[in-house]
Amino acid sequence: MDKPDNTPDYKPAGLLVRLVAMFYDALLLLSALLIATAIVLLVTRGNLHTHNPFFRTMLFLICFSFYAWFWLHGGQTLGMRAWKLRVQNIDGRPITIWQALLRFLVAIPSFAFAGLGFLWMLVDKDKMTWYDRFSESVIVRLPK
Repeated sequence: MDKPDNTPDYKPAGLLVRLVAMFYDALLLLSALLIATAIVLLVTRGNLHTHNPFFRTMLFLICFSFYAWFWLHGGQTLGMRAWKLRVQNIDGRPITIWQALLRFLVAIPSFAFAGLGFLWMLVDKDKMTWYDRFSESVIVRLPK
């Protein structure tokens, strides 16, 4: 990982702390998806087809918006904030919307293939997952 000399040197976040933060975020995201589904059920008067492409697209956009909002506004989801983690550019700067999109899109197959893209961090010299590498961003552990 190349970075300028004037940026603080944070350690990459480890596997366990990332998993715990993901669990926190999954609970929050699940509640947002349940609220959105409840609203759709109210609007459609209970006549919801879960295979409807508009409904699935809405859920996908909610998921992306959830992560992108937090990543672009401080670099921390609520789970990451609780465990003192932050996503940032490799050089220490905040990530861009394009990096957030790439990170989100590559995370899907990273977990879909039995989590191999996530577990890759166990063999990577910089402790980076597939989506860290592809988006040129990293999750770091902040000082206490």
